[in-house]
Amino acid sequence: MFYLFDPNNDFQITAGSNLPHWFQPKVTYFITFRTEDSLPIGVAQRWYTERTAWLAQHGITTSAPDWKDKLADLPKRHRKHFHETFSRQYMENLDKGLGACVLSRPELSKIVADSLLFFDGDRYHIGDFVVMPNHIHLLVCLLEGTNLLKQCRSWKKFSANRINKALDITGRFWQEESFDHLVRSPEQFCAIQQYIRKNPSHLQNGEYFLHQI
Repeated sequence: MFYLFDPNNDFQITAGSNLPHWFQPKVTYFITFRTEDSLPIGVAQRWYTERTAWLAQHGITTSAPDWKDKLADLPKRHRKHFHETFSRQYMENLDKGLGACVLSRPELSKIVADSLLFFDGDRYHIGDFVVMPNHIHLLVCLLEGTNLLKQCRSWKKFSANRINKALDITGRFWQEESFDHLVRSPEQFCAIQQYIRKNPSHLQNGEYFLHQI
């Protein structure tokens, strides 16, 4: 049910405003999206600036759509340093619980969970996911004909409209761009699955929504 990325099959890379997006039909993605106020603008800009500078020092330009391929070709010690510095830093910033963290309210986290599960088995297969107070982590395998970016926008639009209505507010609820990563091995799938399950360990029951398969 959860097929993995195959570099021998066709895939497409599309440049986003900050991140490249890799597409291959009928494979599994690890997706993270966050509320608009989860990271202060200065924190996010500093993270992107420092990451861009680190990559440039290693001969990699983030404007190139294949920069992740070039990162993967670096020696193991450099790749380890990159992920320990930037991937971990990004997730740790989210886990600091910045912003209003309204998704700690069960009635609002359920709106997000319901939106993710609505087309389960129709457009995609949902794996483990967690709705944290200010962000979401999700494993999902897209079915034939389902576009990753369109589906993310659909989840965000549906849930944002309902959450804004419940809070009696207007404006953008989710940060526009999502983080998505093609899952490349069974070991990586299991590691991400465990990360999702352990992510709310510092929270109290009722402050998050965890779905496990």
